Amino acid sequence: RAGAAFQYLLVEKTGAQKNVGLIQLNRPQALNALCEGLMAELRRALEAMESDPEVGAIVLTGSQKAFAAGADIKEMQNKTFQECYHGSFLGGWDKVSVVRKPIIAAVNGYALGGGCELAMMCDIIYAGEKAQFGQPEILLGTIPGAGGTQRLTRAVGKSLAMEMVLTGDRISA
Repeated sequence: RAGAAFQYLLVEKTGAQKNVGLIQLNRPQALNALCEGLMAELRRALEAMESDPEVGAIVLTGSQKAFAAGADIKEMQNKTFQECYHGSFLGGWDKVSVVRKPIIAAVNGYALGGGCELAMMCDIIYAGEKAQFGQPEILLGTIPGAGGTQRLTRAVGKSLAMEMVLTGDRISA
């Protein structure tokens, strides 16, 4: 159910007719870093919204400072490649892209790495004046891992996508 208690999300139905599902990432101390717990809650909230006949569309947002600053590096740093590969690391992250109702990402602040990928999984992105999109994984010696390279290329073209992925540079709204 949409009203179930969440640790990392604020979830409600809003709008004049209460037919818009609003999901707000709520890990302000970590700039909404996408930990496994947050992603499990997001899947649960999306499933509840998708099965709710009153909900016609879903808005996914973060805070003014960060939509989502990426995957939770502290959670990932000690995992080996074998643990990630065999443990289906990032499994289920694509739930946003398969929901049948329209999902709008309302982005302000940082949408970096996994946060940028999460926004790109949505059907529409509304970017505020302070929105910053980027794929900074190269600065950690890795590459985007949840389909970001493919989605970014479709969103901004090959040249800008290559520049962003290979330099870690950000773009504004």
